[in-house]
Parts: sequence; C-alpha cells; structure tokens
Amino acid sequence: MINIYVGNLPYSADDQELQSVFEAYGEVKSAKVIKDMATGRSKGFGFVEMTDKDAGTKAIEALNDTDMGGRNIRVNEARPRERNNDRGGFGSRF
Repeated sequence: MINIYVGNLPYSADDQELQSVFEAYGEVKSAKVIKDMATGRSKGFGFVEMTDKDAGTKAIEALNDTDMGGRNIRVNEARPRERNNDRGGFGSRF
C-alpha cells in the first residue's frame, strides 16, 4: 500500500478524474480531492491510495510534473501527518 500526495491540481478536478489518471498504473484503493469545508471548492491538492507500492512508485515517476487540466501537477509519496501532541493552553491536562 502506498499513499500519494498530488499537488497543484486544477480546481475543476474531482475524485473520479484523479482516480482515472492513476488507474493507468495500477489498482487505486481511493482518490480524494481535498475541499474547503466552508465553500466546498477544491483546495488544489489531493491524495491517492494505491494497493501496490511498486505501481504507486511508477505512477509517481511517470506523473510528477505532467500536465493535468493546464497545470503541472506535483506527485510524491505522502508524508505521514504530524500530530501536535502539545496540549498547551487553557485547561491543559498533563
């Protein structure tokens, strides 16, 4: 399993379009364009989860800096989300 970050997406891109671009390289478990919660508009990036790490690596190499909807997308392996474990501020409990 590999999680892939896709940046600089055209704002018109949706989950299905993102998935179809990556399916040319292997099985896509999920594809999600991240949207602003208030407006529902794309934030211009998303994530693709592929079941096979080798296929995902090939997709990254093939798709990075290629045109999608008039924009050169940035594709790389997603870094794990950093969680802020500092519970500072009012009412913090140790």
